[in-house]
Amino acid sequence: MTTYVPPAKAADAPDRRASRHTRRRARTALLFLAPFIALFLCMYLAPIAYTLYQSLFQQKRDGLGLSEPTTSFSGLANYAQALGDEGFRGSLLRVLLIGAVQVPLMLGAALALALLLDAKRTMFKRFFRLAFFLPYALPGVIGALMWSYLVAPELSPISALGRHVGLHLDLTSDGMLAPVIGNMLTWGWTGYNMLIIYAALQAIPAELSEAARMDGCSAFSIAWRIKIPMVRPALVLTTVFSIIGTAQLYNEPSILRNVAPNLSSDYTPIFAAYGAVNSGNFPYAATQSVILALLTLVLSFGFLKLVQRKGADL
Repeated sequence: MTTYVPPAKAADAPDRRASRHTRRRARTALLFLAPFIALFLCMYLAPIAYTLYQSLFQQKRDGLGLSEPTTSFSGLANYAQALGDEGFRGSLLRVLLIGAVQVPLMLGAALALALLLDAKRTMFKRFFRLAFFLPYALPGVIGALMWSYLVAPELSPISALGRHVGLHLDLTSDGMLAPVIGNMLTWGWTGYNMLIIYAALQAIPAELSEAARMDGCSAFSIAWRIKIPMVRPALVLTTVFSIIGTAQLYNEPSILRNVAPNLSSDYTPIFAAYGAVNSGNFPYAATQSVILALLTLVLSFGFLKLVQRKGADL
């Protein structure tokens, strides 16, 4: 005896099985993603939300400031105070100027080194690849300590060489601090960016260069017209990373301060926020951190939008 199944129900059965299978796969995917989601919420979004919450409060001291500070809701008063703080504004401008000069120079050097390594006639490629990358392999604090000895007025061989030729070089003077810090950043990060660009160059089909070479193009023309345009995404990526890294500038000036006491306590925005933390003013430190994060966000996404617009115009 056979059971009669109406045509409509028989047609719906595969759809129901597919729907159950889809829901089961979705639940399995969520189960595997649950640890990451929990960590992302606890370690990333929760601190950001708490920082934003803290920045809306203000600490006040009564009398001579000997009593415990009181915390009260102040809205955007901390933001007005931070933006009116000449030292904090100066630290933001200082980091912007360092990045505006150092990032293009560093990425230009990284691109040139990557193109040299990618050239067919370059010898000892493995050795030079390791040599270029080695400064990044050293911990940043160790590199900063090494450079601090090289620029210390009493120890610097550069200053000693200048004295022999009649030049007085004080590499820790106010006017030289920004170039010295930029040089430290360039030395430490050029190899890292070079490796990213070099990896992108390796993905370019060799047939393109061979065809251009057969058409009579020089090595410079091949690099300028083929290789550099095809590694554009890698250049954009390294630029965004460099913008974010420059905004977080802390290690290099912190170590350099041991040999340059004239380096101010609010030389960078992170310095200024750290000083507010040391004084116990956590809401104000949170406000400075939020302003720095917003500035970094605007610069990063502004650069990406600019690149996308120019790419669409080409």
